Amino acid sequence: MKQVTILGATGSIGSSTLDVISSHPDKYGLYALTANKNVEQMAKICRSHRPRYAVMGDQQTAAQLEKILSSSCATKILSGAAELERVASDSEVDIVMAAIVGAIGLMPTLAAVRAGKRVLLANKESLVMAGSLFMAEIARHGAELIPVDSEHNAVFQCLPMGFSTGLNEKGVTKILLTGSGGPFRELPLVDFELITPQQAVAHPNWDMGPKISVDSATMMNKGLELIEACWLFGIDEADVEILLHKQSIIHSMVAYNDGSVLAQMGNPDMRTPIANALAWPQRITSGVEPLDLLQVGQLDFQVVDENRYPCLPLAREAFRQGGTSMAILNAANEVAVENFLNHRIKFTEIAKLVEATLLHIDSNSAKSLEVILADDARARNYVNQQLVQSNARN
Repeated sequence: MKQVTILGATGSIGSSTLDVISSHPDKYGLYALTANKNVEQMAKICRSHRPRYAVMGDQQTAAQLEKILSSSCATKILSGAAELERVASDSEVDIVMAAIVGAIGLMPTLAAVRAGKRVLLANKESLVMAGSLFMAEIARHGAELIPVDSEHNAVFQCLPMGFSTGLNEKGVTKILLTGSGGPFRELPLVDFELITPQQAVAHPNWDMGPKISVDSATMMNKGLELIEACWLFGIDEADVEILLHKQSIIHSMVAYNDGSVLAQMGNPDMRTPIANALAWPQRITSGVEPLDLLQVGQLDFQVVDENRYPCLPLAREAFRQGGTSMAILNAANEVAVENFLNHRIKFTEIAKLVEATLLHIDSNSAKSLEVILADDARARNYVNQQLVQSNARN
């Protein structure tokens, strides 16, 4: 039986992972679950799934969880960054689901990599911030990296075995990432300034957390996925094409030099890529309904309008600049999205703040985690300063 740690158990990916694992109790056991501050949800999960350990973001939330579970569950409660890294790297752990959203997921994911685990990567920020270092650590420690994002997992399934090096030598000419375009793909541009957080998190096809849903609405998620694909598959950003595909049935495609284009299809449900990553190279049931193409009827594709989605070209430019530009991009976006969700800025200001940050914060060579994290902090400080100044003017 494989022992699994889920980093980010209370999010949508964590919940889907728990659902798949609970269907295969003979194959997978839960070593540890982690969460930031959602005590109520974590208590419910611990009672249902009985992990050996539960790790909360700080001592206060850990104490609250321990009090709730003291008489009903034997799970040992831990807290803090050090314990987060420990449950990701413990010798008893076989598989780590890296599903913490945002830059905070980088260090525990790296801890799992350095311990040589099978890492199921749903935290795209790890590669966006520190792609070169991250992939070097994978090779150095013999870890196994399997992407969980539906797009990257689709590419993974469509590539030949041994995909990590020499895609051109294997006949691959292009990777095509698909995106739904989010809830505003047909909204007139003049109405974008009126978009509310409630509207932005209402994704038409996927059930996701608020931050990822906003990223889908701006298509920054597709920009981050483009960067992630470049690091995962060792390709240049010019070799990645992005298509709007509103049905979210074809999750991505790989084009070959003989004219073949292989596509991975399925209903929009994250349990499919999670099951694939857990069991690879075998297949297990995921609980997802089989795809009925007759019911789907048709599949549509469109070119991305960058006037509607200005975050996408910003991500391409950050990758072209290299160094810490991608960490700066990600940090600025995280702060901007948080402020949008808290009703402090307009939807259209997200891209403007990211662009201003890329222009004003000089990037450095991403030669160490210290440099990367320092530039991440500089970008966050810059955005916060811009918001303070804006509020003062208003």
